[in-house]
Formats: sequence, structure tokens, C-alpha cells
Amino acid sequence: MSRYPQADIDAVYRAIRERRDMRHFKPDPVDPDIMQRLLAAAHFAPSVGFMQPWRFIRIRSLELRRRMHALVEEERIQTARALGEREDVFMKLKVEGLLDCGEVLVAALMDGRERHVFGRRTLPEMDLASVACAIQNMWLAARAEGLGLGWVSIFDPAKLAALLSIPPGARPVAILCIGHVEAFYEKPMLEQESWASRQNLADLVYDDRWPDA
Repeated sequence: MSRYPQADIDAVYRAIRERRDMRHFKPDPVDPDIMQRLLAAAHFAPSVGFMQPWRFIRIRSLELRRRMHALVEEERIQTARALGEREDVFMKLKVEGLLDCGEVLVAALMDGRERHVFGRRTLPEMDLASVACAIQNMWLAARAEGLGLGWVSIFDPAKLAALLSIPPGARPVAILCIGHVEAFYEKPMLEQESWASRQNLADLVYDDRWPDA
């Protein structure tokens, strides 16, 4: 039978529905076996041309975490300034949990990607899409395991690459904070904080062609 039992189907949709981009963590360590399962889940993601462009760097050094946190804070201030009238509201938002969570990973694109043409000749950005699929796999697995995951994108990629000795041609695309949480947000945090609201799905699905403006 190709269809999963209903309980399994419900569990998949529940994980999708209840996944949250977490910012608040408890410092408790993550069980190594669970961490390995999360990494394996990421590695089972689809990738264009089966190129598997993801690389993960586990940040075990507290000093490195602090230096990464400083990079994020530097960019957070620049982002706030770029937001103009929303600067003060943005500065009140918690945008990362780097110094609080049990595990920190950096997800990066591998070097030598120019060799991979299959599926990328006209859409070279599909390597990034593949890494995003790996992160989403990990995110859903983490939620099923009762762990929070937060995707941090507020950093200068060149500065983070230099800090982590990432070679030319490769680049970091996400800092992932993973760990135990007191509770998952009832709604996405930015919706909870009235920064934005979820759009109506019916407004985002078109038939046959892009609608007239």
C-alpha cells in the first residue's frame, strides 16, 4: 500500500502546521542520537541533479558562538536602519537564540558547484533551493522530536565565511539554532508580534497564467 496509515499522515501535516521559527531556547544539551537523526533527515532532502550541495558546520566552541553573535548583532543594527520608520519596532524583536540554544549549525553551499549543470543551466540558484529543502527536512524532524529550530539569516556571509575558514566558492547561507524550548509559539513569532500576517492562500494560487494587474 503506497498511502501511509491515517495516523502517520496526520503526524506529517501536524509537524508542517506546528513548525515554528524559534528564537527562545533553554540551554539544555541536545541528545547526540537525536542530533544525528536531524542531520540524517537533512541529508535525505531532494537536490537538483542529486548534487547534495549542503555542508553543515557544528559550532562547538563557545567563543565562536560569541563571535558569530557579534556578527549577527552588527547586521541586526544595519537591517534596522534600512527599515526606516520600522527601525524601533524591529530592534525590539528577538531575531536569534545563538547564546541560548543547545546546538548551533551553519548550513553552507559547497564549493565547486559550477561543475553541476544538471538542472542548473538556466536556474543556477537551484543549489540554494536544495539546501533550503535540507533545512526544511531538519526543521520538521526537529518539531517532531519536540525541539525548536531557528533559521538566522541576519549576517554578512563574507565575514562568517572568513570566521569559519569556508573556502572560496563555498558560502554560508544559514545559521541554525537548535534546542529545547519552554513552548512553541502558538503562531509564527512575527505574526504574534504583529510584524506581518499570513497571506490568504487563495490570493497566491493562479490558474494558467499570472493574473492581470
